[in-house]
This record gives sequence, C-alpha cells and structure tokens, in this order.
Amino acid sequence: MRITQIQGLRALAAILVTVFHARLVPGGFIGVDIFYVISGYLITGLILREIEMTGKLDLKSFYQRRIKRLLPTSVFVLFVTAFFAWILFPPITRDDLVWPLFLLFLARYGKRVIFAGIATATLLSLLFSIYLTQVAPIWAFYSLPTRAWELGFGALLLFLPESKKKIRILPWLGFFGIAITSFNFNENTAFPGKNALVPVLATVALITSIKYWPPLFNDLANSRLSQWLGAISYPLYLWHWPALILPSSAMGRPLRFYERFLCILLTIVLAHFTSKYVEEPLRHKKLASRTVFKGAAITTAASLVAGVLISFTSSSIITTKGEISYQFDLVQVMEKPAVYGDGCHVNYGETKSGDCTYGDKKSSNTIVLYGDSHAAQWFPTLEKMANERGFKLISLTKSACPAVDAKRPDQGAFKMVHCTKWRENSIKRIAEIEPLAVITSSFQYFTPGNSTITRAQWWNEGQRKLLRELRGSTSNLIYISDTPRPLRDIPNCLASRDSKVCDSTQRSKVSVIPGFEVINPNPWLCASYCPAIVDGTVAYRDASHISVDMALKLLPKLEAALIAKGLFA
Repeated sequence: MRITQIQGLRALAAILVTVFHARLVPGGFIGVDIFYVISGYLITGLILREIEMTGKLDLKSFYQRRIKRLLPTSVFVLFVTAFFAWILFPPITRDDLVWPLFLLFLARYGKRVIFAGIATATLLSLLFSIYLTQVAPIWAFYSLPTRAWELGFGALLLFLPESKKKIRILPWLGFFGIAITSFNFNENTAFPGKNALVPVLATVALITSIKYWPPLFNDLANSRLSQWLGAISYPLYLWHWPALILPSSAMGRPLRFYERFLCILLTIVLAHFTSKYVEEPLRHKKLASRTVFKGAAITTAASLVAGVLISFTSSSIITTKGEISYQFDLVQVMEKPAVYGDGCHVNYGETKSGDCTYGDKKSSNTIVLYGDSHAAQWFPTLEKMANERGFKLISLTKSACPAVDAKRPDQGAFKMVHCTKWRENSIKRIAEIEPLAVITSSFQYFTPGNSTITRAQWWNEGQRKLLRELRGSTSNLIYISDTPRPLRDIPNCLASRDSKVCDSTQRSKVSVIPGFEVINPNPWLCASYCPAIVDGTVAYRDASHISVDMALKLLPKLEAALIAKGLFA
C-alpha cells in the first residue's frame, strides 16, 4: 500500500537536492539522506513482509522489479546527458540492491537476529562514517559502507513499538531538524559522519509519527503538487544535475539566479515526461524475467561501449580561441608541485611534516619554505634555485593551514586543532634549524571565525603572532604576498572559451605587516589586467594556484627579488 506522506517526503528530498545544486539552499544535500532513510524503511518493509507471508524471498522477482523501476530511466538520462556533454564539454548502482541479500541471510535465524544484525551493521557503518568523514571526506560522502547506516535507521523503524510512535512532538522535531540543517549546513560542513545524524533522525521522526502528523503537514504532503513531485522524484533526481551543469558549461560561467530558476523548471518538465513515457510504461509492462535481465545486460553493455567511445574522443591537448592561439596540455597545466606526490605537503588530519629536504643536502646554508598551498606553489621555483645555487631547501607546507597564525573555524575535513599542532611542530623545527632564511606565503582570503573583528584585523594579528614565533630563528624573514586571485578555474575556462573571457583574475592586495621583507608577485603576473596566459604560459593550474610551469618561468624574477633583499649577496 502506498503511503502518501512518504510520497510527500520523496518530493521534499528531490527538491532539496535540486535547489542545493542550484545554489539556493546551502544544506539541500541532506535530501540524499532523506532518500536513504525512506529506502531503508520501504525496502526492508517489503522484504520482511514477503518473508513473513511466504517464508522466503523471491530474489529473482525482487531484482526484476528494481531493474524495471530504476534502469530504464537512469539509462535514458545517462545517454541524453552523455550526448549533450559530448557536444558541449571540452575534449577532456544503486545501494538498495545489496540490502535484500543481507536480510535474507539474517531471516534464517528469526526476527530477533534480523533486528540485531541490522542494528549491528547500522552502528558499525555509523562509526566508520564518522571516522572516514575526518580522514577521507569524499569517500565518506559517496561510498556505501559510510551510508548504509542511513538505510539501517529506516529499517529499524519497522521494529519500533506502536506505543513509541504517539509522541505528538515528533513531527515538529522532524520538521525543524530538516529545516535547520537545510539552511545551516553547507559545503564546508563535515558530512556525512555525526552531522548527518540530524537530518537522518529528523526523517526517522517524521516517518515514525506519520499517523500523528498535524493537519498542516498532511495537507502539504497530500497535496496534488507534492504527490506529483513525489511520483517523478526519481527522474527529477537524475535530471537536475545535467540540467544545471550543461548550460553552465556551454556558457562558461556560473548561472545567474533567473537562469538557475529556469533550469529547475526544465528539470521538472524533463522529469515529468521521462516518468510518463519511460519510467511508468516500462515499470508496469508485463515482461518475461529473461527479457528484463537480458535488457539490463544489453543496456549496461551499451553504456560501457558508449563510455569507451566517448573516452577515445577525449584529448588533454587544448587549443585556445582568440586573436592569438595557444596550445597546451591540460594534464601538464593542472600538475601539482612535487611535494604533493612525495608526501611532503601535509594533508588534513596530519600534524607533522617529514624530512622534506631538497637541493644540496650537504650545504651549510638552509632555506625553509613555510606555509599553506600558496607557499607550496613556489616550491618548484625554490627547488630549482636550490639545485642551481647549492643551498639546502626544507619544505614545510600543509593544506589550508596558512603560516599566518590566525585561528579559523573548522570546515569539512579541516580541523583547527591539527593546523595549530602542525604550526607548533614546524616553528619548533625552524628554531632548531636556524636557517639562512624563512620564506613564507599564505592564501589570504580565509574567513575569520570571530565575526566581531574585520578580516584585516584578524589577518594582521595572525601575522604579528607569526613574526613573534619566527624572530630569533633567522635573520631573513621573507614574505611572498599572495598571488592574483582567479575568478574562474583557468584551465577549464581556457579549454572551452575564448581566452579573453578567462582574463578576469584580480590582483591580490599586499597585506603584510612591517617586520617582514616583502616580495610582491602581482606585477609579474599582471599589467593593465591579469591574463590567464602570461607570455605563452598558462598562469594558473586551477582557480587559486599558479601552475608549475608559471612558477618555474618566474624563477629569474623571484631570484632577483631575493638578491635585492640581500639573501644571496
């Protein structure tokens, strides 16, 4: 029997994910978590009822239903998206299918074992999710083992006594839980992990108390609009991403507000007709089991072949458009400095740099490079200089942890406690080395955690702390001020646009307090404007850092600046 309120929740989940990718609701990604809980509740309910009624589970029929329900729509959207992406882009399984096997295994031993098995798997998955969110957030967000606990919470609802469902405040707790996380979570929120407990428990509260929802909730969930959106929620979920991304790629810029709104309308229209002419007809069509599984195999093979054929047309060699044409290798331009590959650029969660010694390792003259990724971008230049001039170079850099001792709020995988400990270890090591010079640089556009002070005050205080920490360790404190700030991902922009469109990078203000010897790289990369390509070299490897080739090309300028500061006198 279809539960109309669940259909309303499906609609809510699909709309939240859509408006999140349209950059309208910062925490709309929790719609995925709502989907998981609903799936766990509905699929487990269907499976357990069939086992109770017949004593077994017809796996063949189950998978046949899932294939008919999911595969045609996803394949249709995939092929349409692939076709238009192939035209517009530059030449550059569903989790609930595993669940029945797990439940079928547990069903042999009775309902108590089913409950214990689901509860244990849910707890283990939750603990793993919390752990992996800290050390590998991308894997945590997309992998099944770190999401299975959300299915588990939905499944455990089926074992909840009816007496526990009559708490009248539950619907409101669920509503406020989803509302608060939708508007307060954002892309910097560590997720899923423990933060995902809020939207998951909110969804659990809403499903648990369906029979006791207030009239307002029932009216909204049972409205014709909600029921229609719930019915097309699957194709809506599939279509929203290509509908938002393809136009943005074709125009080479982020979509404006009205354009995002139009893309959402397009998503809904595409989802409606896909549901009407693809999803529903095939879902209810009487087909032999052999035909269903054969069709699944053929479409899967066709998808694989199409993917291979498209990949054969790709190329990393890009020729820019404009008055002057340039050709470059996209892979080479996006290459990172060597310290990323050898483990010397410290990542999230790590608090100590390795030996990380380069150049002439026997030299008595040592220069230390210290800071975040905007310091690491100068590593290729300094390493080559160290080899040519015969000094020892020690690289102490860490992602998102500027040398400037300014406290930042935790964001995603970044934890301030790890940054602080790394700084302490690095400053202690610098004091022990007593280098000829410390060359530091930092990305200067971080957001302060304290809203009562200005960014400039916060940054200047952090520099004063850095100056106090480094004084006495070396006689040469050199600060390379921040490089120009691109407003676009430069390589991707050049791969699909006229190069002039990509010349929107802005100079960075020199924000360095007295006490440091300052080197300003902005004039090296900008004249009357800051081009994406400087003297035939792509200047940036992404939307933030200069490319390795650009860093090497700037060696004479940086070397001359260091000589002017008396470093190689």
